[in-house]
Amino acid sequence: MTKRFANLTKIPEQPASRLLAAGNAKLREKINAPASASVEVVLTELESKEAWIDMVRLMSVALPPRECVWWACLAGRQILGAKGQSVCLDAAEAWVFDPSDANRIRVQEVLENEASGDLTAPAATAALYAPGNLGPGNLAEHPAPPGIVGACGFGINLRTLKVVDDLDVQFHLIIDRALDIARGGNGQVKPRAPLKEAGDA
Repeated sequence: MTKRFANLTKIPEQPASRLLAAGNAKLREKINAPASASVEVVLTELESKEAWIDMVRLMSVALPPRECVWWACLAGRQILGAKGQSVCLDAAEAWVFDPSDANRIRVQEVLENEASGDLTAPAATAALYAPGNLGPGNLAEHPAPPGIVGACGFGINLRTLKVVDDLDVQFHLIIDRALDIARGGNGQVKPRAPLKEAGDA
């Protein structure tokens, strides 16, 4: 393993294969590591194969739900740009900072009434389902769809590829954000090289 994947203290000590199965997710790349291999071991193999999408997929199911929501929020901020605004993203971020029923109800209201056309809606969807059920109140008795939080985190992070020119730099930024969050950081990492927005000269 490389130092890049060391000390991922937020990631459960379970085989990567088990986390993928629980998250209803599959990797494209054939993995040579045994089924019992840790997330760190599988990430190392995927990196050696430059399987960036699979690395993002694995991180989407390896991060705990609340951390995955924050990862999705960082992607949402990048999609919006410096001056962009979104009630979906505002609601999702508020829930991450304070995962109270009141903030979750706000997420639910935003998704039901104000999310149309909002590219950052997956972050709010992830926040709604992150506690593991369909919502507050009576909805708490019903489990959330399997893998929904990871799927939202995966999808919105891949959407950032459409707003930049250098896909390799962006893939590493997505992954490095997730790794920083997995170490207990805030995910506010710098890209490995300057990133230009798609269409910039």
